[in-house]
Amino acid sequence: MMDLIIIGGGPSGITCAIAAAKAGLDYLILEKGVLANSIYHFPANMTFFSTSRLLEIGDIPFISHSDKPTRGEALEYYRRLAQHYQLRIQFYTEVTRMNRHPEGGYLVHTSRGTYAARHVVVASGYYDVPRYLRVPGEDLPKVSHYYKDPHPYIGQRLLVIGAANSACDAALETWTKGASVTMAIRGPEIYPKVKYWIKPNIENRIKEGSIQAYFNTRVLAIHEHTVVLENENGAFEIPNDFVLAMTGYEPNYELLQRLGIPCQTDADKKPAHDPETLETQLPGVYLAGVVCAGLQTSKLFIENTRHHGDLIVRQILAGK
Repeated sequence: MMDLIIIGGGPSGITCAIAAAKAGLDYLILEKGVLANSIYHFPANMTFFSTSRLLEIGDIPFISHSDKPTRGEALEYYRRLAQHYQLRIQFYTEVTRMNRHPEGGYLVHTSRGTYAARHVVVASGYYDVPRYLRVPGEDLPKVSHYYKDPHPYIGQRLLVIGAANSACDAALETWTKGASVTMAIRGPEIYPKVKYWIKPNIENRIKEGSIQAYFNTRVLAIHEHTVVLENENGAFEIPNDFVLAMTGYEPNYELLQRLGIPCQTDADKKPAHDPETLETQLPGVYLAGVVCAGLQTSKLFIENTRHHGDLIVRQILAGK
């Protein structure tokens, strides 16, 4: 039986593993995909809002070419962290459920076997599950909730749904590369907290008419060659080839349920845990990173959860 199993190999999981390694704990990261899986699936040309210094973990400097690191630089940084600390990570291993071990601790069942540990950390992030529109046609092949690269949209009529960072980044980059871009925005304006170097750009492109934006607008239905929208003037239909639904993401609540971690019933839907210790209602089971925020995904980031690993390991050592 190990001391600790960490579910998730992103920045928070890595932070917990480094703290565990320094404390001499027997640990293992179980990651369903690749190292820093969520960041790997970010847009190819994404730039972080945080500075590289604020993203540093494990006492290892994060060196980037500019103040704001890119996705590629972040992936290189986490690779170097994993190599430097020789982190124990089992990739392509999806956790399916968890139950109590007869002798104490937990049995963590995965797609590649069962593991036993006295303590468990859930650091599963929130990028795995999109916030679906739940409208007819959302399951069409032309609809995506993840934006990777502008190339597929060259010369195409693209609808971008949303007005936060992901939507504005996608709209600008695809328009720059030759897409005909329209935006459907639920509110009256671009989200005020959009990156300061992006917000004026997208607002100017909308103002000059390069990008068509429909404010106070929702999507009613998606068809093979059109999209039906609705605003204060009623429903209307526009021609369309592709849809990028940049409507945000949420924690994997199905996984949390299978692990036996209840969530609050209010609007935030935070997984139940002690904010001081990060321990859930299951003894010895902790949360780390942005999953702690539930649906309030704009409240927690890498930079303000970097201490979670040290905090959890201190709790484990105190009760060991």
